[in-house]
Amino acid sequence: MSEEDLERYEAEIELALVQEYRTVLPLFNYVVETERRFYLANEVKVSVRDSTTPTCVELELDDAWVWDMYRPARFVPHVHVLTFRDVNVERLPERDS
Repeated sequence: MSEEDLERYEAEIELALVQEYRTVLPLFNYVVETERRFYLANEVKVSVRDSTTPTCVELELDDAWVWDMYRPARFVPHVHVLTFRDVNVERLPERDS
């Protein structure tokens, strides 16, 4: 496989991931960004452990989707994240039923 073939393959996977993201976005309540990953989730619990140095942020996500183009299964029932970096949690606008 040439470098050009590999780049084309990765571009196709990334395009498919963007399309999947747009399709599944209405199913979720929250968008969560960490340094390493991007998640969609329906339940998010954030705990800050400030007794550690540096401060640690612990996330518990339920009913989640993980942005990762190499992951065979992006829908996961539970995600546990520990990070010492910034975390962004946004509640998505209410959907019309």
